[in-house]
This record gives sequence, C-alpha cells and structure tokens, in this order.
Amino acid sequence: MNLLGKNIASDVLFKFIFHIVLWAIWIGLPIITNSDNERAYEFSIAIIPVALTNIPLFLLNSEWLVPKIFGKKGMTAYLLSLLGLIVFFAFFQNWMKEVVVPCHLMKRHNDVFWAVVPVAFVTAISTGYGFISLLLNQEKSRQEEQEERLKSELSFLRSQISPHFIFNILNSIVYLIRSKSSLAEPVTIKLSELMRYMLYESGGTQVPLEKEVDYLQNYVELQKIRFEEDVDIRLNIEGTPGPQLIEPMLMIPFVENAFKHGVGLIQSPVIDISLIIREKSFVFNVKNKTTIEAVEDKDSASGIGLRNVQRRLELLYPDRHELKVGQQGEWFNVELKVWSQA
Repeated sequence: MNLLGKNIASDVLFKFIFHIVLWAIWIGLPIITNSDNERAYEFSIAIIPVALTNIPLFLLNSEWLVPKIFGKKGMTAYLLSLLGLIVFFAFFQNWMKEVVVPCHLMKRHNDVFWAVVPVAFVTAISTGYGFISLLLNQEKSRQEEQEERLKSELSFLRSQISPHFIFNILNSIVYLIRSKSSLAEPVTIKLSELMRYMLYESGGTQVPLEKEVDYLQNYVELQKIRFEEDVDIRLNIEGTPGPQLIEPMLMIPFVENAFKHGVGLIQSPVIDISLIIREKSFVFNVKNKTTIEAVEDKDSASGIGLRNVQRRLELLYPDRHELKVGQQGEWFNVELKVWSQA
C-alpha cells in the first residue's frame, strides 16, 4: 500500500474510532448516571432512538455544511444553513419523542428546552470537529501540492542534463566503426549502459551510491576514448560504496561542466576527478584547467547545469551538504561534500 493509501486508511480508522467513542458516551452516559432513578433510567432507555438521530445531524454538519457550504460559500451561507438544520432536527426529535417515549415519561421532558439543547450541543461539537478537519485537510492538501511541485521541479532539473555528450559519443562510435577499430563494440556497450541508467534506473527518488559510481566511471571511460591523448583525464576513487543512497545524476553535471569548459582552447587540458567515500559521507572534487579568456567567453547557457544541481542539493540535502565552486589560479574547482542524516 502506498503512502496515500495508508493516510486514507489512517483517517478512516480515526473517524471510525472517534464516532464509536463519542456515541457510546452520548448514549451510555445518561443510562449509567440515571441508574439510581427508575423514572430517569426508563426515560434514558426509551430515548435511545431519538439520540441516534444526532448521528446524521453531526455528519451533515461536519462532513457537508462545513467543507461544502462554509468552504465554498462563506460564513453567512453556513450560519443560515446551520440554523435551518438545527430547527429541522429540533422539531424532528420532538416529534420522535412523542412517538417512541411513553406518555407518563413525557411531562418533564417535552418542552422547548429539552428539544433544542441536545441538538445545539451536538451541533457545537460537530462544528468544532468539522472546522478542525477542514483545517487539517487544507494543510494536507497544501503539503501534497508542495510535494508534487517538488517532484515536478526535480524531474525538470534532472531533464536538463546536456545531451551533447551522447551526440559526441555517437560520432566517436561512427568513427570507430569506419576505421574498423576493436573499440567500437565495447564503446557501444558502455554507451548503452549509460543510457539505460539515465532512462530507467535514475527515475526513482534515490539510487545506491555504487550505481552512481559505475555511471561516473563509464562516463569518464567514454570521454577518454573520445579525446584519446588530447586531454589528460584523471579519475581517482577511494573507499568502497556501501548501502548509502544518493540522488541520481548528482555528480555528473560537475563533470560535464569540466569537459565543456576545460577542453578546446585550453593548452594541455586536464580534467581531474576524485571521489572519497566514507561510511556516512562522501567528498567529490572536480578540477579543470582554464584561462581568463575561457571564463570571459562562456556563453549565456554556461553554468545552467551547476545552478540546477545546486538547486537539487538545496531541495534534497538541506543542512547536509557543502558545495564550494570557484576559480583558483589556472584551475576551476568544484568540491561537494554530502553526509547522511544523523
């Protein structure tokens, strides 16, 4: 059963228990307290059918008037409707007393006071219950709406990962096939593994860190094949991924950014990637050589991937990450620390 189903089942169970307790007290308390008085005890037994009509009164007010009339038409319409409900049930219960209660018990109980007070009392309880339920439902709806917006935003941010890498690798595969290189098949397999991870395995909320590391290694291997000896690509991984989970595609945007701005016009380009894995945290570092000219010539779309991943970190790892991005001499450096909840 999903979370929504569990919440609905929990709400239904609470309402069921609440009504069982409320009406057991409403009907049973007069019988118990009047057990010493034969006349009052007999009246309490005879009035049970009348007391039961307070259940539909309660439900009509709390489940219909409050959410439907007050929630959509306002206080004035609600009060007028509530007044009509009270008048109707007061007359209806007074009529029922004449039908079900023996005549010798009606003398002291068949007046306006005993006709209106029980109805007004039940109405007051149901009004309080209805407004509390309305506020809780509104808060629940607000939280669900916020969660849906968060899911939509995360989905959008994930989708912004650049497809240029895939196109470049496909071009490299075409070149390898034409040159009849033995690398064509393993490169194609690695690319298919990357695309499978991007399309299927990264669709969930979180993935094992081990799979994210495998994706990172495949990505770097393909970039090495693509650039051959033109770019010095370094990858160092320390530690063994354990059972910890991670937001998918969290590290790759930093690596993509390094390849986007750390090759091309850069003399002796270097991409240096390191990942240090500890039991409850990891430190991810990406460095690429750059120049002042390269920094100034960045296009308007530059940094979108970095901004996206920063936003994802804010949403998913509040107070559980540290991100440092900046220029240090001829190096552009990104350092990300993520730790699990205490």
